[in-house]
Amino acid sequence: MAEYSPTSTQGRRVSLKLPPDMSSSSHPLSEELQCSICLDVFTDPVSTPCGHNFCKSCLNKCWNNSQTCICPYCKETFRQRPDLKINTTLREISEHCKEKSSAKKPRIMCDVCEDRKLNALKSCLVCQSSYCQTHLEPHLRVAGLMKHKLMDPVRNLEDYMCQKHDRPLELFCRDDQTCVCSICSVKDHKNHKTVPVEEESEEKKIQLIKDLQQMIQERILKIQEVKHSAEVRKINSEKEKAAHVELFTDLIRSIERCQTELLEMIEEQQKLAEKQEKELIEELEQEITELKMRNTRLEQLSHTEDHLHLLQIYSSLQCRAADTRNWPKISVKTQENLETIRRAFKKLKDTLNEKLSQVGSSKLKWMQQYAVDVTLDPDTANPHLILSDDGKQVNHGDIRQKLPNKPQRFDYCVSVLGKEGFSSGRFYFEVQVKGKTDWTLGVVRESVNRKGVFTASPSDGYWTVGLRNGNEYEACAGPAVSLSVRVKLQWVGVFVDYEEGLVSFYDVESSSHIYSFTGQTFTDTLYPYFSPYPNNAGTNSNPLIITPVDINK
Repeated sequence: MAEYSPTSTQGRRVSLKLPPDMSSSSHPLSEELQCSICLDVFTDPVSTPCGHNFCKSCLNKCWNNSQTCICPYCKETFRQRPDLKINTTLREISEHCKEKSSAKKPRIMCDVCEDRKLNALKSCLVCQSSYCQTHLEPHLRVAGLMKHKLMDPVRNLEDYMCQKHDRPLELFCRDDQTCVCSICSVKDHKNHKTVPVEEESEEKKIQLIKDLQQMIQERILKIQEVKHSAEVRKINSEKEKAAHVELFTDLIRSIERCQTELLEMIEEQQKLAEKQEKELIEELEQEITELKMRNTRLEQLSHTEDHLHLLQIYSSLQCRAADTRNWPKISVKTQENLETIRRAFKKLKDTLNEKLSQVGSSKLKWMQQYAVDVTLDPDTANPHLILSDDGKQVNHGDIRQKLPNKPQRFDYCVSVLGKEGFSSGRFYFEVQVKGKTDWTLGVVRESVNRKGVFTASPSDGYWTVGLRNGNEYEACAGPAVSLSVRVKLQWVGVFVDYEEGLVSFYDVESSSHIYSFTGQTFTDTLYPYFSPYPNNAGTNSNPLIITPVDINK
């Protein structure tokens, strides 16, 4: 006979006996029944909102000694202390696990033995007594006693009797999920579906085993999934590292090649200039020699009175203008050399910009693989904001709408959050900001202040960048950091790595980096944040648009 612990109609639970192979403490299932705090089998197990189980006293002790309520297993933080309810099914399984793992079972003695009490072999629910083998004999022989309900010996026989009718609780009401006696089944539970407790116990055991085996299988599959994901991530990481090494190697080669060409060009120009200088010096020295000779001859003639001869050779002694060199040509050549060098530097700069652009594009494409589908949450939207039906666009309206003042709604600042929150991993989304003069984008902590005026900074739970007055870009880093942007932004990509504490912003069109918040510590759920800013008399009326991520852009 299957062991069962039926109770009265006042609502006691059915006790189910697990088969020995499932209740052994050495079975892997016992690990599923251990509290990760005390490392013992659960006592009054409770479940947290994140789905993990602990002893009620262990979890309360942890939370009583802390200012915040954090799951000891996955570290998820709860804004309010959860109302803990005992998981009755898990408690039932844990109790049986404890019973089966106990080295010494309780001894049930025969109620009839007088001198030397013997161990009871069976308990009779009708007689409300336990019997050894000798005193059980009448129940196996006498016709009237053979109809009594016998079971494995137990101490608390009163728990197996209906307190109302003093009959064995041998039926189970599936409508009320409680054990009843035969009289209850025809009175209080007349139109209910009742089955023998043995049948219900067997069905529940089978279902429990199936549920537990399914839980085990789900966790095995999850482990396999995590391991596979880790392998894929490792492979992708190796490929990404190889691609970046190749890219930077190519960049270094380009720089070295440009540097070699530039040095060769400078050396060649230097040799050319030295040759020109040498030739000019030689010519000038030769002219000096000739002039000195003329000067000597002239001095000789100055002492003679042969004036006619002087006039006849005057033309040969004269320094004609045609003989004078155009010396500034050397400086013009130098200017040409400088222009050549400038062109070489420009070529090198263009090569560097091209390679760096390839690096930025590669980095952005890597981030885009973590793209998520973001939809605006109307329950958080400021009453002045107008959201599109698909939840992908938001702009400022001129009239304040009459909306319920929910705790999650921004009541002063024209802001709205995404519906989806993220408390782990990486995620990325893109927003069109084309045609706007003012806007703010980024992510915020779930617990940020949404009422009245607030400061947008990391210390207050905001990681954002924005545009002011049409051309002033800034990171709201507390204080604000001015950003240098080469061209007006049209599409902005937002990337978050929760575990790394990283929030990065990219110009999607040019694949260039805008700004990053690094070394942050995230303990709360993060939500995408959008603020289109007021219309400003129509100059800022364009909406912010959450756009699909196209990795082939």
